[in-house]
Amino acid sequence: MSGLHIPIDTPDGSRTEHAENLLAPNPSIMTLDGTNTWVIGAGEDVIVVDPGPDDDRHLRRVRDHLAGRRVTQILLTHGHFDHSGGAKGFATMVDAPVRALDPRHRLGDEGLADGDVVTVAGLELHVYGTPGHSFDSLCFWLPADRAMLTGDTVLGRGTTIIAQDGGLADYLRSLDRLRAAAESLEARALLPGHGPVLPDPIGALDGYIAHRRERLDQIRAARAQGARTPREIVRIVYADVDKSLWAAAEMSVKAQLDYLERL
Repeated sequence: MSGLHIPIDTPDGSRTEHAENLLAPNPSIMTLDGTNTWVIGAGEDVIVVDPGPDDDRHLRRVRDHLAGRRVTQILLTHGHFDHSGGAKGFATMVDAPVRALDPRHRLGDEGLADGDVVTVAGLELHVYGTPGHSFDSLCFWLPADRAMLTGDTVLGRGTTIIAQDGGLADYLRSLDRLRAAAESLEARALLPGHGPVLPDPIGALDGYIAHRRERLDQIRAARAQGARTPREIVRIVYADVDKSLWAAAEMSVKAQLDYLERL
């Protein structure tokens, strides 16, 4: 990898040698700057990962940016709308199939599964099953750049939630798997689904794992203080977090309580 290009003020335009980000215009508390749409490839043929929401402006921008190049496949890191909502519309624009773990989000005959290898113009993307944020979350390893596309499993800023279709036990196993892969593969960058590129993969993953363990300890302590419901626990554990995020925090607390009850 010849180095990272990381814009100072926005993830838009972030790139490695064979991956470039086109930021969707859907910023929010949950999506940070917006959804990162990753274009993989350096020649005439490319793969697009996560076209983003059903936003015609963004989809046309991606299509026009790729003028003269052919999109061979569209891949989804998972099926949440901010990543997949525009997939079928974009597929129509560029005449390409959509591949995903969840059959509901596919367009074409092929899906995606752990261990698959997707190729484009001599480049490989290795598929890692990383359930947890959602049941269908995938990450993609780009060996040519020693970079891992992480979807919502690891964000470029802050931490992710455990959605209703995810689970904390799976998520912790996925983080451990990514941590081991980052070390063994000598990863140089994580390319997230939201937020900036992370140029220290091991440091980022160690931080994520430590944060999850710390939150579990805090929830145990809150329960010892008498908190029982997810909302009561949120008031204690997330007291310093903006209340606009409490609904998302409550979702994660429910996942953590379920995890603790299964121990």
